[in-house]
Amino acid sequence: MDLSAHPSVSMLLTKTLSNSGKLSLTYVQSHISVSIKTFSQCKHHLNTLRRFSCQSFQRKSGSLSSQRNSLGLCGALGAPAPCRKFSTNTVMAKSKFDYVRQFEIDDPCLPNCWIVIRIDGKGFHKFTEAHNYMKPNDERGLGLMSCAAQRVMNEFKEIVLAYGQSDEYSFVFHKNCQVFNRRASKIMTNVVSLFASSFTMYWPRYFNTQELQYPPAFDARVVLYPSDENLRDYLSWRQADCHINNLYNTCFWKLVQEKGLSPAQSEARLRGTLSSDKNELLFSEFNINYNNIPELYRKGSVLIRNKELNGPEKTMTSNNEDKTRYLKSEQKKALASCLVLHCDIIGKKFWEEYPYILSDK
Repeated sequence: MDLSAHPSVSMLLTKTLSNSGKLSLTYVQSHISVSIKTFSQCKHHLNTLRRFSCQSFQRKSGSLSSQRNSLGLCGALGAPAPCRKFSTNTVMAKSKFDYVRQFEIDDPCLPNCWIVIRIDGKGFHKFTEAHNYMKPNDERGLGLMSCAAQRVMNEFKEIVLAYGQSDEYSFVFHKNCQVFNRRASKIMTNVVSLFASSFTMYWPRYFNTQELQYPPAFDARVVLYPSDENLRDYLSWRQADCHINNLYNTCFWKLVQEKGLSPAQSEARLRGTLSSDKNELLFSEFNINYNNIPELYRKGSVLIRNKELNGPEKTMTSNNEDKTRYLKSEQKKALASCLVLHCDIIGKKFWEEYPYILSDK
């Protein structure tokens, strides 16, 4: 091969000879020949390595020919094909029915708003009659409601407070929470379904002599409150409702149970009366001071987090017996982490005593 005939080599020779007359043409040609030979060997080994890599990948992935055509990792044997950008993104298989997803509606709650989920017993007048609830208040039923509410609070750490009275409970999610991406329907259905299942599960604990006749049902709604004042007014409204209903029911059932009036007569007797009239009726005819009635009945139940019990997490052991014991202790701790209070939440004292409830997270 005449190296001097190559344009690049000829230019290199001319430049080299012009710079140094001491170098002979034969000497330069021999060194250039070695360099070109070494370069050719390296290029050959590189192509061999590339072909080997392509073949190894194709043997793992499937047919050699089909993979070469589909992935384009290598072209004809001995000549590398241009590289393609590899992506891990996959497109899920779709059917012709996928269009129905367009009818689904996202319902995110407004940001920076307190989310309140209020659940209410469906047809509980009939339910309490069928299960022999004591009138006007059944401590077992109220305790069961609070137990189910504690189970909900244990599941959803974003709940900062819950308030319950009669057959209803309100759960307050922090205004900055991101549970279920703040989807109203998702939050509401999870809360009400867990509450209903917990109510049924813990029924024997409170009504051990009364068998559950049929499954209870609860409805639910989502309400948003943009300010702390709005939220406090909502909770004050529910507690005021508790007081009004309990005062009426206490008078109503006293007239039925101790005076022998029929429900219709008792209702007629109380129609149009004020709170002061009902208080006077209880004191004058039954020697009852309404303020001495347990606060559970007059003010309902307030569930908040017990900050003192939120300690470091424990490590679970591998032993099955120890694991079961650990889970039971954690369940008891979770239930104990909720304080059940029967106090006034309309005034400022409660909110000053527990300022962390409304604090920013």
